[in-house]
Amino acid sequence: MSRIPTPVSIADAPVKAQPLLAAVNAQLGVVPNMFRLISNSPQTLEAYLAVSGALGKGALPAATRERIALAVAEVNGCNYCLSAHAYLGKTLAKLDEAEIAANRSGASHDPKADAAVRFAATIARQRGQVNDADLSAVKHAGYSDAQILEIIMHIAINTFTNYVNEVLGTEIDFPIVEARKAA
Repeated sequence: MSRIPTPVSIADAPVKAQPLLAAVNAQLGVVPNMFRLISNSPQTLEAYLAVSGALGKGALPAATRERIALAVAEVNGCNYCLSAHAYLGKTLAKLDEAEIAANRSGASHDPKADAAVRFAATIARQRGQVNDADLSAVKHAGYSDAQILEIIMHIAINTFTNYVNEVLGTEIDFPIVEARKAA
């Protein structure tokens, strides 16, 4: 049970959040608990959806975005996000179990994605304190300056949802995956 109320339905959410949740429902066919919980602040939900929507139009492939989400969730010990992104990684990004396990460990079996995931995990673990070699490795793998900024923003938005779910105890509504340990 979450630490603050999770609206049971779109109609139970604050009026200003209802169209936002309806849009989530139209896109996903369901409104996961995290979105309904965040809807307690329509402005926060609006900001989250705007950033997520903008990043969805970015230069990083969907599979790489899911890989980063898994790495960051593992670093932050967020079971809700691990559960959600393991499910989304399998169903939408078509990641297999071995790839998901590698992502959770801050790596990837795909050589280019590996550089992005390692960079993201390093940033999350080191709270942004990376060295020139870390940045050089991701650039050497072929990531542009714009893509590097997107990686950083993905870490930020995933850290936000990790914190929301951990602080507020969002009830997991995906097949449960538990963090190995928080970093």
